[in-house]
Amino acid sequence: MFYSLLIALHMLGAIVWVGGMFFATLVLRPATQVLEPHDRLVLFSKVFPRFFRWVWISLIALLVSGYWVVFGLYGGFANVGVHVHIMQLTGLIMVGLFATLYFVPFRRFEQAVAGNDMLAASKHIATIRTIITINLVLGLITSALGAARVFWG
Repeated sequence: MFYSLLIALHMLGAIVWVGGMFFATLVLRPATQVLEPHDRLVLFSKVFPRFFRWVWISLIALLVSGYWVVFGLYGGFANVGVHVHIMQLTGLIMVGLFATLYFVPFRRFEQAVAGNDMLAASKHIATIRTIITINLVLGLITSALGAARVFWG
């Protein structure tokens, strides 16, 4: 039962993170195109901190639950399928990309918006958008691998 809860936590972490990126990329961003550029950047300066808090919580939940299941239930990576190795690789790449996004372009974006430098903010949000799009693709692949695990043996 404990491991079922860990797997559920793992799944919920993925849903929050990947679902949030899907929403931001394919729903929120296109919907904001009706706003003036300044207003759009201010809106994202309010949205990103809230979403990124949940991403931090999700990625911690994903890492802790994932490694706990691998080592606690399966006894290590020698005893899991190739899909788990791929999921770990793509997940760690996603964590690295998110940490880079958070500590570099997002911080610069926040500073630019606070200083009303919307040209710089636009540059940084373009970088953020690119990283989120890459992470979305990786997250969808990783989620599909996890869902299809029964076919991997």
